[in-house]
Amino acid sequence: MTSDVLSGSVKLTADESGRPAVLLPVKDTDKFYDVTKKVSKMTNNNIVIWLDFDPLRDSYATEKSQCGNLSMSRCLSSATVSEAFSSDVIIQGNFTIDEAKDLVELINSGAMPTKLNEISSKTVDASFGNDAIEKTLLAGIVGLSIVVLLIITIYRFSGLIASINLIIYATLCFLVYYLIDGVLTLPGIAAMILGLGVAVDANVISFERIKDELKVGKNLKEAFKLGNKMSFSSILDANITTIIIAIILFIFGQSSIKGYATMLLITVILTVLIMVFVVRWVLSYFVKIGSFEGKENWFVGLNKKKISGHEVIPFKKIDFVKNKFFIISIIIVVIGGGFALWGRANLGVDFSGGTNIDFIVDESINVSDIEKDLRDKNYTISKIESYDNTESILIKEILNKDDIEKLDNYFTETYNVDTNFNVVSNIVQQQLIKNGLLSLCLAFIGIIIYVTLRFKYTYAVSGIVALIHDVLIVGAVFVIFNIEISSIFIAAILTIIGYSINDTIVTFDRVRENCAKIKGKVTDEVLTNIVNDSVRLTLFRTLLTTITTIIPVICLILIGSFEIINFNIALLVGFIAGVYSSIYISNQLWLWLEKKSNKKIKKEKKTKDNEPDELIIKGING
Repeated sequence: MTSDVLSGSVKLTADESGRPAVLLPVKDTDKFYDVTKKVSKMTNNNIVIWLDFDPLRDSYATEKSQCGNLSMSRCLSSATVSEAFSSDVIIQGNFTIDEAKDLVELINSGAMPTKLNEISSKTVDASFGNDAIEKTLLAGIVGLSIVVLLIITIYRFSGLIASINLIIYATLCFLVYYLIDGVLTLPGIAAMILGLGVAVDANVISFERIKDELKVGKNLKEAFKLGNKMSFSSILDANITTIIIAIILFIFGQSSIKGYATMLLITVILTVLIMVFVVRWVLSYFVKIGSFEGKENWFVGLNKKKISGHEVIPFKKIDFVKNKFFIISIIIVVIGGGFALWGRANLGVDFSGGTNIDFIVDESINVSDIEKDLRDKNYTISKIESYDNTESILIKEILNKDDIEKLDNYFTETYNVDTNFNVVSNIVQQQLIKNGLLSLCLAFIGIIIYVTLRFKYTYAVSGIVALIHDVLIVGAVFVIFNIEISSIFIAAILTIIGYSINDTIVTFDRVRENCAKIKGKVTDEVLTNIVNDSVRLTLFRTLLTTITTIIPVICLILIGSFEIINFNIALLVGFIAGVYSSIYISNQLWLWLEKKSNKKIKKEKKTKDNEPDELIIKGING
């Protein structure tokens, strides 16, 4: 038994002939002497090292030929004992160096003073998984096709080049994931599809800045150069914040969440490489040779009528500062909070513990019969949900491997249905909640630090408040409509945070740029105009990138797998809340903070001006 071996002490050595061998220190040499003396006198005088001996499964009389083959038994080594030993043992044989190393690692792992208990498991039927993947990939193809058509329609030739690179980008995402030997999960595919919208975002920012430069009368070459230069900082800031989110998800996420985080990191890196550098390099070639000189409409979709020779600010009639839309947010959050206190929060198995069983059913199957069978088997049903052709039943009991196998066989034989089991113990439940909250806190801290370094603390505070608003809105909507909240909900929230801060940063970038143009006294009116104009100038880009990101998400909701539908609903609500907060909350809060800061500076300056240059005291200096 490996429990009789000193923990972690087994080492690689060599026998008298110099061949690879294994040094095996034992815990109790006296006991070992007595055992080997007894074994040496037996007919079957073998001493066997077991990784995990089970008398119901394994045989004491194990042949040497079976040892080392863990598919046949848990036997690691079987050696003939001809005499008693009172010292450490050297296992020798016709080992290669790799075989000896493997044996060392196996014995050491089995000798660890730890017994593993199953605390969580997920069992997915093959047809269940295939169906989910096929639906998700179909949703991705449909979403990509719609986005490509939209981009080409709006940006003409530039949109065509961006779309070609978008397809290359999607292909490279799969290739990189394959090369790193990643396990492609449904959330991973969702991350790649979501990345399509993020990738388009980089091009939309650049194309809109190019159009802005063309509108003020610059030629195509100059506008192309300046537009790309002005947009790069926004793209960089937006993608770095997403990287922060992805790293946090990877560190604290569980199983499929790590896959999602990995794919998210890949999409961000490829977005910068393909959708920024490659697209710009290709377009710069056509700009240099003058193929589209005087044909701005064909190059980037800009009508000549919009070229005025000076900056034209759109949406002038809309005042984005003087609004009361935040009242709607307050109402939604208050209602959601009330529902949550009332106990309406629909917590999934990840946060409630137990076993979630999904069934793919058809019209010939009566779901109530399945429910009755579970109750007859003394299982406590906590929740029943239906989606498309899938029934999801949550039971309070935490099933082990044998229980799952018995239930799976029973439902297959009785109803001929495919099942999917997800087991979460109380330990895992607590860990998921802890990791989820920690992930959110670290994401906020990371964004605060980065935005403060890149901009100013007033931008960071305003951005974080807007992000908290987005999180609360998504949570409130899920509680109000009784939508299940699972561990992947945390991944959705963090994705929303990363995407929402992108929108906010793009507008902040324009605010910062317009602040740098101020000449003269900075008044409250000047600051108000800066915020209004910055939002107006970035509004089309903000709406368009949100639409191009929402399109794949809607396709995932309508066509994709039910397993990630709640994830995609969270993204849809979060993206809408994000675009709303970046327009109506973050900038207005920044304006309020800047006005307060200005008043404080003026007050301090006024106090300083009223102070005498020198304190005059009679009899000393007066």
